[in-house]
Formats: sequence, C-alpha cells, structure tokens
Amino acid sequence: MAAGLFSHRVSDLCLGKPALRSLPVAATVGDALSALRSSEDSFLSVWSCDHRSKAAAAASHEGGEGGECRCVGKLCMVDVICYLSTEDSLSSPLEALKAPVSALLPNIPGQVVHVEPSSRLVEAIDLILQGAQNLVVPIQTRSTRRKQHQKLSSSTGPITVHKGEEFCWLTQEDVIRFLLNSIGIFSPIPARTIDTLGLISTEVLAVDYHSPASAALEAISRSLVEQTSVAVVDVEGVLIGEISPSTLACCEETVAAAVATLSCGDLMSYIDCGGPPEDLVRVVKERLKERNCRGMLEEFEISSAPSNSSMSSSSDEESFSSPNTRLARSGKYSRSHSYSARMVRRSEAIVCHPKSSLMAVMIQAIAHRVNYVWVIEDDCSLVGIVTFSSILEVFREHLENLE
Repeated sequence: MAAGLFSHRVSDLCLGKPALRSLPVAATVGDALSALRSSEDSFLSVWSCDHRSKAAAAASHEGGEGGECRCVGKLCMVDVICYLSTEDSLSSPLEALKAPVSALLPNIPGQVVHVEPSSRLVEAIDLILQGAQNLVVPIQTRSTRRKQHQKLSSSTGPITVHKGEEFCWLTQEDVIRFLLNSIGIFSPIPARTIDTLGLISTEVLAVDYHSPASAALEAISRSLVEQTSVAVVDVEGVLIGEISPSTLACCEETVAAAVATLSCGDLMSYIDCGGPPEDLVRVVKERLKERNCRGMLEEFEISSAPSNSSMSSSSDEESFSSPNTRLARSGKYSRSHSYSARMVRRSEAIVCHPKSSLMAVMIQAIAHRVNYVWVIEDDCSLVGIVTFSSILEVFREHLENLE
C-alpha cells in the first residue's frame, strides 16, 4: 500500500482539474479587476508572457516569438481590495487602477513553482513544505474539451495555453484530499489528537474586534499568502469570528472602502449576511467624505444589500453548541463561483478542540474547503490553529520512515 503511494505522480492529482485563467504580467490592476469581475474563478494566474489566446501559443509553437514563459503569481479579489484600501488608492482610485498588475503580487520568491506532471507526489509535498503555496502543472486536454474552453474563454477569461498545453493549480487541499484516500498508510497517526501530535500552532494572525480594519490589512494580505485567515478576538482572547480571504474573495472591490473606514467587527458584519447593511453603508460613505476620499465614492458604487426578510441577520445572537462546529458568522455576496474555483461557503470560523483527532480535523477542513481549523477551549478562548501545511509535515515524516 505504501509502495503504491510512493509510485503516484503529480499528474494523478490533476485529473479533472480545470485549466488556469490567465493575465499577462503587462496587464494593469484595472485589467485584473475586470477579469475577476467577469470570471467564475476566484483566482487568476499571472504570466511573464502573454498566453491570452491559442493563436499566440500556436505562433510560438511554429517558431514565432518564443522564450520561456512562466507563471509569476496568483491573484484574487482580496489582492485588489487590499490594494484599493490604501490611502493613495482611496483618494485616486482611477490612477490606482492604471498601476501594473505586479503591484498586487506579493514580493515573496518561491510562492508559485512549476512542476512536471511526471514528478513524484512526495516531491510535490516537499516543495509545499519548502514554502510553495501553489504548484503549476501542465495538463493535456482533448480537442472536444478545448472547444468548450474556447467558447467559455470570452465570458470567463482567457485560458493559459503554451505549445499545446494548458495548466492547472495543484494546492495543499488537493494533496490532502488525495492522501485521505490512502489514510490507512499513516495509521495510527490519524486517530491521535492534534495536541499530542504537536499540530497546534500558537502563531496566529489575530486582531481585536474593536480595532480599525485598516490595521488588519497586513494580516489579511499575509493570511492570503499563507492560505489561512485572520482571527477576530475580544480583549479576553475569545474567538468572535474571522476575516477570511475566502470570504473577501467573493466580495466586490468596494469592500476596500469598508476596510479603510470600519472596525474589524463592523467589517465582519459588512461582508456577512448576504451583503452590507444600510447603516454600515451610510457610515462608510460619511467617513469617506470626512477623509476627502470622494474619488472612491464617485468611481465605485457602494450600495447595501437588497432588503429581504429572509436574510435578516441573527448572527450576533447565534452560538455554537460544541467545540467541533462553526462560529456564528454567515454569508457572502455579489459574486457567484463555480465548484471548480471554490465551493460557496458561509463565512463563519471553523473550530475544533485540542483533543479532536487529526482525522476529524482533516475532514472538517475539507468539508468547508479551508486550509486551516481554529483551535479553541470550552470557553471559546483561542488556543491556536491547525493548518494543512503542518499536517503535511507530519505525514511526510511518516513517509520518510517508510522509505
């Protein structure tokens, strides 16, 4: 059984994966925003050469302009929101949109790594443990599927094609899902508790409920890079909720105004329950006027969610009954996404207990399509976080002992 796992290649994890949507590195922030608005995918890949059409790829293949083309980054609406939340962008959003798309990408080497389909699965795990957050893998597609992609590309963004190959992302979640199919190899590790395995990290990104959301910008950007989230706690360290990149990625770019003007607690309400409440929208507009940020008001329409009795919020009064459940925060708004990008999920914090088994935590994270689970005590005080990367580290150590 272990030998079978060692024989697996990266290509085994790419079956059925959708092809990447791409932007050239010469694009602007405005181009990225337009592409994200029109795409059903939450993320876009940024390439150092223009892969916008199959015609361009064919020309390169036939001896036209060539050279090595690389994926240099991955971006989503969270990158745009954080960028537009800065003082300069708020005062002059039109100028901000003219900046190169590279302004959205973190200056961290090794975040995106190209991997051959023939690479071993354990090699991919090693790359992730070395800091690679996304692996880019070439995939071969049939002609019928290519035609379908070609029809879709006009409405959902261009597909990356180079010399007849398309590409896909390989993420931590993909690897964890794949290993779950062979979980018996790792026995008895999955049955052990996360505290005895040393999986609980106390190095968490956390902000105070009443602190300005703008003060959390760095933490939000970092959580996106690390594929985690930002915990929102009270003065006693009780976990109230989270500011999750996966929730922000489903919002409109106008949330940047809320980040710049609201508290962390109000920001959770703003991106919660199907859309921003009218009272918070009024507060955002008033504070933008006070700060003389009329450019944001003029260029972007900041509106509240449509009134609907079925969407009335009760999140402030909800609670959870057991530690292996979810904190009471719900909702996303404005953008619909396909399963291939990210399943629609509510924006509550996913939590577990220190005595939860590794298996339970893995299934919990996969079920909610997150790369982490918060760890809390019975009184809801935040203990730490368990991440897919730390779980992969434990599994890799076990595989090393089997080799």
